[in-house]
Amino acid sequence: MTLDPHRSTQNAPVWIAEAGGHHAVLAFAGTLDSHALQVLEELVMDPRLREPTDWTLEMSGLENIDLASAYALMRAVTRAPEPVSLTVRGARPAVHRVLRQAGLDTVVTYAE
Repeated sequence: MTLDPHRSTQNAPVWIAEAGGHHAVLAFAGTLDSHALQVLEELVMDPRLREPTDWTLEMSGLENIDLASAYALMRAVTRAPEPVSLTVRGARPAVHRVLRQAGLDTVVTYAE
């Protein structure tokens, strides 16, 4: 999988790397915390994510995520009009721990 190196927002911690058909890839980098929460919440409402029902969260570049951001991901997945299959790829142990605290383990598959 090749991720789009051209982010739609300069220095954004999360961006849509690919979206088409039934699959979308959201890529993460740096720190996703309260300062970036609005960016995340706006991104998951992006029209390019309406059709895809299979999302991959590429988190190999994500160093840290706070609980509020993890909950925002959980809300996005559970409130989607169509059921969304979610795969997390490359999450560091600390990121994985926060995702688990937010309850994402109930709706996510982890891949290396």
